Amino acid sequence: MDGTKPAVRVVSVTFNPGAELEGFASSLADASTAPVSLVLVDNGSDPGVVDDVAARYGATVLRPGTNLGYGAAANLGARDGDEPWVVVANPDVVWRPGALDELVAAGERHPRAGSLGPQILNLDGTVYPSARAIPSLTQGAGHAVLVRVWPGNPWTRAYRRSHEHVLATEHAVGWLSGACLLLRREAMTAVGGFDDAFFMFFEDVDLGDRLGQAGWQNVYVPAAKVVHDQGASWRERPTAMIHAHHRSAAQYLHRRYDAPWQAPLRRAISAGLRVRAWWETRGR
Repeated sequence: MDGTKPAVRVVSVTFNPGAELEGFASSLADASTAPVSLVLVDNGSDPGVVDDVAARYGATVLRPGTNLGYGAAANLGARDGDEPWVVVANPDVVWRPGALDELVAAGERHPRAGSLGPQILNLDGTVYPSARAIPSLTQGAGHAVLVRVWPGNPWTRAYRRSHEHVLATEHAVGWLSGACLLLRREAMTAVGGFDDAFFMFFEDVDLGDRLGQAGWQNVYVPAAKVVHDQGASWRERPTAMIHAHHRSAAQYLHRRYDAPWQAPLRRAISAGLRVRAWWETRGR
């Protein structure tokens, strides 16, 4: 063996990005000592920033000609490569030095890891709870109803797995945030990648769920760190994004509870999520 590290394909889905895209591309250089190919899938209508960053950082640009949504665009970006590892990450992520190397090393330690996620830091340095349990109906309802008025409620704590010792430990979880995710190509191919039916939000929950059902692990790696500007994609269209989030939540839960006899439950889920979306967007 010559000691060459396996190549990594890094896919970022963009939609009319700003200066954050250059921060993503420039920080990637110090994140990995392995060969990296950067692919930008442009879902937007303004090519200026994407083309400029691609030219300066040697990225490949794919333009589907329409907004495919996050998961479908990520699948497109990963499709034609043969690298054993695929990163899917938001363009408003900044890599800490060595972060991608840490993720790949963890993948080599965990041969059944289908996905691996870093510790995601907010702009203020606090840790975002990116490693979570698959939500049960009871847990999901308790979290959804109480998180705004009682952030520390037991259902939210269980859902986010936000205890300090959990966030500091490398371990398998139910699912990992799609804001920055390392995928083993073998596992991604085995489950068909992201489900294109999820336009935005919950495609990461669904992927983690399906990987787990197929016998793969979703491994949280706190030694790998990135910074994510959580609000970059929300600021201009908060109401639309909130409604999209709740529609995807209903879509995911309807699939989990799809038996004919569960039709009343699905109606109740839809009604509850519509009320919650209205509550969160009132006055905007």
